[in-house]
Amino acid sequence: MTVLATSSFLTHLKSLYPRGDCLTNPWYIITSVAFCASNRVEEVPRVFKYALKDLQAENDKLDDHRLLARKVRDALFKAGMVAGYARTINSLVALHEVMPEELRDTKTLRRTDIPIEFYEKTGGALFRSIYGETTESVQGLLDTIYPDMGWFSNTIGYGMTYGFTDILSPLETSYILVAALIASDSPRQIQWHLDGARRRGATIEEARTVRTMSMEVAALSGIQWRDGVPEVKDFIENKQ
Repeated sequence: MTVLATSSFLTHLKSLYPRGDCLTNPWYIITSVAFCASNRVEEVPRVFKYALKDLQAENDKLDDHRLLARKVRDALFKAGMVAGYARTINSLVALHEVMPEELRDTKTLRRTDIPIEFYEKTGGALFRSIYGETTESVQGLLDTIYPDMGWFSNTIGYGMTYGFTDILSPLETSYILVAALIASDSPRQIQWHLDGARRRGATIEEARTVRTMSMEVAALSGIQWRDGVPEVKDFIENKQ
């Protein structure tokens, strides 16, 4: 099978995002998730090894190297909510096979001893910060089509999964959701989360770059969009 994540392609993607160093430029989590959601999971380890080598050339801090590894793992985990956990599991397996022992995790990072009511509350707050003035209509849609979907999205999706920000920032989380949705050809949700990224602080240029980067990876992976990919809006209500 042809290698897609070549050094030249990854260097190109890294150059697209307008700011950030080896650790904070989100190109590698966006690219990893786009390959995962495109079902080209064998490319994920190549992205990680390129990003790690880049970071190692910048510094020899083990904590930074471990954070990079955790960012990729948590990005794949969060993306599973939209890309499907079969693809997330397969991506994490492929990643684990090349992961240096010292960069692996052996304990759960999320708190497992917190009452579910806590996640209901924090999930609702995160949901409102992402959806802004459309919160009631989106939550109402989810509750109407299937009440369990509304509860699950708010509590498990946004409260427990996306709401964990010890590794990925809220804005990085918005970026990886955009990447996964673009590779999944889900235009309604792509627009939701492009808008959400703007509300979380992304500039128009940054949001457009995330869209472009995700599309380039997905297109290279063979994804075709039935009705195109939504554009980034110039103006967003309730922008933080």
